[in-house]
Amino acid sequence: MDVLAIKQRFGINGNSVLLDRAIDIARQVAATDITVLVSGESGTGKEFFPKIIHQLSSRKHGPYIAVNCGAIPEGTIDSELFGHEKGSFTGAHEARKGYFEVVNGGTIFLDEVAELPLSTQVRLLRVLESGEFMRVGSSKVLKTNVRVVGATNINIPDAINTGKFRQDLYYRLNTVPIFVPALRERKEDIYLLFRKFASDAAEKYRMPAISMDEEAQRLLVNYRWPGNIRQLKNITEQISIIEKNRNITAETLTKYLPQNTVSELPILYKGQESTHFSERELLYKVLFDMRKDVNDLKQLVGNLMQNESGTPATAENSPIIQRLYQEFPGSYPQEHPIIVQPHDKMPEEPIQEPEEVEESFSLIKKEMDYIRKALQKHEGKRKDAAKELGISERTLYRKIKEYNIE
Repeated sequence: MDVLAIKQRFGINGNSVLLDRAIDIARQVAATDITVLVSGESGTGKEFFPKIIHQLSSRKHGPYIAVNCGAIPEGTIDSELFGHEKGSFTGAHEARKGYFEVVNGGTIFLDEVAELPLSTQVRLLRVLESGEFMRVGSSKVLKTNVRVVGATNINIPDAINTGKFRQDLYYRLNTVPIFVPALRERKEDIYLLFRKFASDAAEKYRMPAISMDEEAQRLLVNYRWPGNIRQLKNITEQISIIEKNRNITAETLTKYLPQNTVSELPILYKGQESTHFSERELLYKVLFDMRKDVNDLKQLVGNLMQNESGTPATAENSPIIQRLYQEFPGSYPQEHPIIVQPHDKMPEEPIQEPEEVEESFSLIKKEMDYIRKALQKHEGKRKDAAKELGISERTLYRKIKEYNIE
């Protein structure tokens, strides 16, 4: 049976090369007993492929069952898949066969297989490797001859890295991978599917089928469809029922398309370091801290100007001036000299003009100062210093070499 005949038999619509490739792989692998893993986003139609594999295999006269692993509670999933003995747990009033025992000689489709608990994954691995399993509460080993087809919409290698999925089970399931493309990757099929769903809705609800003008068609095709075929069918049915005008415009279609609120800010993906982004964060931190320093300086100078004593405030007799020297070396604004006189009294003798120091606004110097202070605070521990500065340890190491900081 060729790909076109398979589409017609199973009601699959579309002319995408990626879709045809996935169907062709399912056709070729059907004649074997190899385990298959179907992957793709939610709503892409992954459930068709286990049916294709089963119906084109030598097991087509045997039982077929689809199990949604994510819909079964963790406490009962082992019982559902492998069965249990009477009294094995509360509520087990009698012995029960599991799916692997019932479907012996047929095909079992494990949808959302990545949702299985780790303990169940161990049991499943044993079934795949030897065909052996035990009911819950039993020590008797049973045998089964079942073809397993798994499906998932998550990235299993990521789940392996986080310890949520067994690596050995992944390799055992993924003997032959089938990838089902997202709807946005088969744009040539979008309007074709819309017409199919519009025709089905018209027949179902006994009303004229809707159509689209050219602008609406362009909008339909260029939309990202995060919910894929399921979302397209849902929206088509909504429009078919609600809209009185059967020729849909782009303005009308826009009301039914959820607007994605995607941030345009730079994003750091898991496991990926962006040195440029880390440097910018550090610059922002320096600028905000400089602003805080200037505000503190203004407050101190304001307090200094309100001194009620008749003695000029100097570094020798004023704790505030001493604090200025300690906390803000070389950072005095030109309009505020170090020696300040009260407003209500004139000096009896000329006051020597102090040396005015121009404020330094060098970001590099500030950055170097912060790095030195962070290293001193954490006794040279770069990991802790980097965490304090809000940058990666690698970025900190590079800046230490760049600025020649000891």
